[in-house]
Amino acid sequence: MVGVHKISHPIVNAELSKLRLSSTSSKEFREGINHIALILGLEASKDLEEVTFDGQTPIAAFKGTNIKPRVGLTPILRAGLGMTDALLTLFPSAPVYHLGIFREKVTLQPVEYYSKLPAQPPIDIVYLLDPLIATGGTAVAALTMIVDWGIPVDKIKLLCVLASQEGLKNVQSGFPGLEIWVAGIDETLTKEGLISPGLGDTGDRLFNTLRP
Repeated sequence: MVGVHKISHPIVNAELSKLRLSSTSSKEFREGINHIALILGLEASKDLEEVTFDGQTPIAAFKGTNIKPRVGLTPILRAGLGMTDALLTLFPSAPVYHLGIFREKVTLQPVEYYSKLPAQPPIDIVYLLDPLIATGGTAVAALTMIVDWGIPVDKIKLLCVLASQEGLKNVQSGFPGLEIWVAGIDETLTKEGLISPGLGDTGDRLFNTLRP
């Protein structure tokens, strides 16, 4: 798929396989999401524009670099929180704008309930964080909010741990030209809108709220 970057790395493959196991604990699940998000963030940032500056080490003068664009993070509650710390490791001064969107269980349609986006965007690039792209409806709703806020599609990077083929197609059809970074892609989406084999409910597994 044009615009979709699937990470091919042995560490990512092993971490994703561990996340899939129903025997993986919430602690291990959080750590795995964090590890994969860090690698996704690094890969998605390879083309960031740099600016140079003149500096001084204890020994001699040198020419250094800084990242030019102002980066902001928009995790989708609540599962996106599992990816946030990893991206803050890379961008420690980035503002974090939480978006509250859930998928209604019967219609599978996204419902917005919270937004921390300020009136005007004080940033240049947005990293949208959502570990799971199933139908793509939640991601499309979040992207609509961000574009309406004033950030063009080519300045948004969607980072997800696992996506379905159908979900990616739905996102791309609504936002052609969007840059998507993903660790794994599953072909099957059940009639309930669940990725198969998938990971299960990412939010519940992250925060240990699975029902017995």
